[in-house]
Amino acid sequence: MRFSSNVKLFVLLLIVGIFLLLGYVHYSFFNERLNGDIPVDEDQRNTRYVHYSFFNERLNWVWCEASNRDIPVDEDQRNTSLSKPIFRSRVQNIVSPERLLYKQPSVLVGRTDVMAVTPWLAPIVWQGTFDPDLVDIIYKSMNLTIATTVFAVGKYVRFLRDFLETAEKYFLVDFNVRYYVFTDRPDNVPSVTMSQGRHLSVIQVPGSNRWQEISARRMEIIQTAIERQISREADYIFCLDVDSKFHARWGAESLGRLVAVIHPELYNQPRDRFSYERRPASTAYIPMDEGDYYYAGAVFGGFVEDVYTLTKVCRKQLEKDARNSIEAAWQEESHLNRYLLYNKPSKLLSPEYLWQDFHGKTKEIKVIRFSGIIKNYAEIRPNV
Repeated sequence: MRFSSNVKLFVLLLIVGIFLLLGYVHYSFFNERLNGDIPVDEDQRNTRYVHYSFFNERLNWVWCEASNRDIPVDEDQRNTSLSKPIFRSRVQNIVSPERLLYKQPSVLVGRTDVMAVTPWLAPIVWQGTFDPDLVDIIYKSMNLTIATTVFAVGKYVRFLRDFLETAEKYFLVDFNVRYYVFTDRPDNVPSVTMSQGRHLSVIQVPGSNRWQEISARRMEIIQTAIERQISREADYIFCLDVDSKFHARWGAESLGRLVAVIHPELYNQPRDRFSYERRPASTAYIPMDEGDYYYAGAVFGGFVEDVYTLTKVCRKQLEKDARNSIEAAWQEESHLNRYLLYNKPSKLLSPEYLWQDFHGKTKEIKVIRFSGIIKNYAEIRPNV
């Protein structure tokens, strides 16, 4: 059968028209999907998202996978815009430089007098459980910035010089560190020479006639500072007490997702002796038959994002207790312990990282890195 040239032309145009129509439908469908006119499966939408944000005049891509979150997220944070605040914290591979020579590690020889891992497989950092040079070299290649908050309110400002001067000597030496000093006496903040890559910011906060109120408000103030400033400037954060001094190296072995320190007075005690909040009416309540370790409020840290969640949750629970006229036994430290009982820290620091000057060394403590100084509370606290 033969077709005329007119029929052939008609068939050709018909085929071309069909292809053009299919292309238009395909383009319109995906254009609407991208513009949000066609619903997207929420599980698909929430599984992976990406933020593009400028930090310090350079572009960082912060990838987050909902399925990879290790600790519960405060519901208000989950339901608000994920870009407020945007965090720099990110997991990087542990990469060692080539031809770096160090002592061969052993699975048979090491510390046997202390526990170096928790039941949930988080490391407990003691002298002799890590190679300091290797750890620092690995983390220095990541070009990290570590925020360090410290409260110097009222007469506690007198401890700030020793804190800063010893920190410059021992604390994360050769790392980028940003100190954030919260004080009601900004004119009394001492001038301390900082090494390259280290900076000091002074943030004025109100004083109080009750030291308990100053303690209780720490979580709120740190949360607010993270929202307004720290989330844009740092990868990790440590929250430390000012009435303390550094005595020896504190390095990158301390960095982790969520980090707590074991209290120096209770590290060898049974849980029924821990100073937890024992009243069920408080949101910091921990029953007598529960508890892992007793964590000191003088040192906690981790990724800025994880510490933000911690401070936000603790702040809300402190405020709830206040509405019910309840003050936990040890203010924010009680709420910190409640939080960390159910949101396990990824790394624990041994009491080497928070000792007390009035204690002598014990057989377990090979080195004192950071220690609370001897002081007269009746002289420095407003209501003792």
